[in-house]
Amino acid sequence: MTFSSILFERNEDRIRAERAEAPAFFRDLNLDQIIDAVTASKQAYNLKPFFYTSLHDIDAITYRHEVLKDLESGPALQHVKEFAQAMRVMRDHLTQASKLSYKQQKQSWFVDAVGLYCDAVSSLGHDLSTAEIESRGLSAFRDHLMNYTESDHFTGLVAETHKLKADLSTIKYCILIKGDTFKVRKYASEIDYTADVEETFAKFKQGAVKDHRLKFAEWPEMNHVEAKVLEFVALLYPEIFASLDDYCAKNADYLDNTIEAFDREVQFYIAYLEHIEILQHAGLKFCYPRISDTSKEVCNYEGFDLGLAYKLVRQEAPVVCNDFLLKGQERIFVVSGPNQGGKTTFSRTFGQLHYLASLGCLVPGRAAQLLLFDKLFTHFEREEDIRNLRGKLQDDLLRIHDILNQATASSIIIMNEIFTSTTLPDATFLSEKMMGKILQLGSLCVWVSFIEELASFDEQIVSMVSTVVPSDPTLRTYKVIRQPADGLSMRCPSPRSTGSPTIS
Repeated sequence: MTFSSILFERNEDRIRAERAEAPAFFRDLNLDQIIDAVTASKQAYNLKPFFYTSLHDIDAITYRHEVLKDLESGPALQHVKEFAQAMRVMRDHLTQASKLSYKQQKQSWFVDAVGLYCDAVSSLGHDLSTAEIESRGLSAFRDHLMNYTESDHFTGLVAETHKLKADLSTIKYCILIKGDTFKVRKYASEIDYTADVEETFAKFKQGAVKDHRLKFAEWPEMNHVEAKVLEFVALLYPEIFASLDDYCAKNADYLDNTIEAFDREVQFYIAYLEHIEILQHAGLKFCYPRISDTSKEVCNYEGFDLGLAYKLVRQEAPVVCNDFLLKGQERIFVVSGPNQGGKTTFSRTFGQLHYLASLGCLVPGRAAQLLLFDKLFTHFEREEDIRNLRGKLQDDLLRIHDILNQATASSIIIMNEIFTSTTLPDATFLSEKMMGKILQLGSLCVWVSFIEELASFDEQIVSMVSTVVPSDPTLRTYKVIRQPADGLSMRCPSPRSTGSPTIS
């Protein structure tokens, strides 16, 4: 296959990703926090648009799974990381060159940058040529790299760079200083008496003495005197500096666009693998989910909220994992139980798993089968906006109306305790109407609700309950299990609070 991208098989998907913004549901599912954490150390690569762009084709997801497996299982990841580090140093050189004021010094940094690029590309080509690679993406990139490094353009660039640097290294000159003037001339094989002078005066050295040698500034910018010296040196060696001018003009666009894109895009995989590695070391499991665009039988075993788990692991706190399963004609989870018992976390986990799967990433859990959705919708509680002159209930109804108008049988809907601003009878009436519409659509849904009657509204609904310690109902287990609603859906006080529980 012809290589164009390590992330996208189709160029139109790549173009779409560059214009992507965070989806509306990111904040509700805490995906904004997750992606911030994943990309925190990779700011220079602008990876967020890639994480904002879900895939809608199973083969496109498989394409990414294959690359991830190559990077996980063999030395390819280390080779790519070494290449990325070399490319970062190259970009630092180009950035430094752009900040300098004097022509010849800018050119010197540019030549070094090109040399770093040539070495990095050559090394990666050699390393990947011996690596065991099975993915379509890395195999095609390796072929592109082999063809590129063997091309006349690249071999010519390497040879020209080596020759120019060799020519520049032959330049030797002398500076003759008299008063406040100096002259620059070619080096005429004068004897260097430095060693003789040091040996002669070494015998007069007694104890620790002050070092009077001049220390050159570490700042790379030359001062005006050094720049003038270099200007005179250029006049002494016109042919070499003419070659330098020609080289810089001719090779201004030396970067291969495909290799440059690979250097950025491959960081999508590296950033995610590095992020989950912390959790894997803590004993949490990740898997490659089975993906279907037709079957709505979904499941996950030992799954967890990725954002919450990352915080807990860094605090050395335990992470509670949960399972879920929808089989046959089951379509909706209704989650009930005590307040602060893990219900919202369970709903977020369901959404996160499906979204991460749509990116072609590994997902939390020992095993998973998930739906390739067309759209994902969330409705979490928001503060009332006084600017629109609408009440909270009206806002809820308008948001829900928009969701139901856009949702399809392939959509996922996640509702978190809606209609809390109205009476229980009205909330029950509105919820049942909405539930009927979702069942009619056939969308997958997770509905966190204090209205336990919804759990038995239809045979397509599965009841999930967040549990507490039997001997002390104020202590949550954060385990959400498949069982009928138990009539204990109440807003329990937190373990540190006082007072009696109140029925929702």
